[in-house]
Amino acid sequence: MNQCRAIRVGVIADTHGVFDPAVRRHFKGVDHILHAGDIGDWSVIEQLEQIAPVTAVSGNVDGCEKNGLPTEIIVDLAGRRIAIRHILYEGGKLTKGGRAFLEREQPDICVFGHTHQPKTDWHGSTLLFNPGSAGPKRFTLPRGLGILTIEGGRIEPTLIILCDRVE
Repeated sequence: MNQCRAIRVGVIADTHGVFDPAVRRHFKGVDHILHAGDIGDWSVIEQLEQIAPVTAVSGNVDGCEKNGLPTEIIVDLAGRRIAIRHILYEGGKLTKGGRAFLEREQPDICVFGHTHQPKTDWHGSTLLFNPGSAGPKRFTLPRGLGILTIEGGRIEPTLIILCDRVE
């Protein structure tokens, strides 16, 4: 991708087989979409591919052996190294495996899911970004999506809160 212009990356996770039509509106014009696992049904990926190219990982409910997706992947977009891994946090803490992954890969950004809790944080020089769950509402957590705007040396994460029910 051209490193001179800003790019917008749609970030989604934990859809659990649900494609909310609001995703089309929020992701309109994005250059790429990252799905951080627990896809639930391949039709979700097919719908996302109608919006922009998709890079996805398998989550703990996806059965990576069946769907052929990796459990973690690195992509380069706009000159930034972006890691995608479903489980990075559990119980509010960075997992041992998540920490090892970040130390091994040294990404600029790590997109993750699993907790269904939107989160923007830093681990050293790595931006950690969880958009929350775009699937069925769980507990008191909001449903959400994310956008990463990458321009030159700047990375701007944006969390988007969705309605409690699928539109």
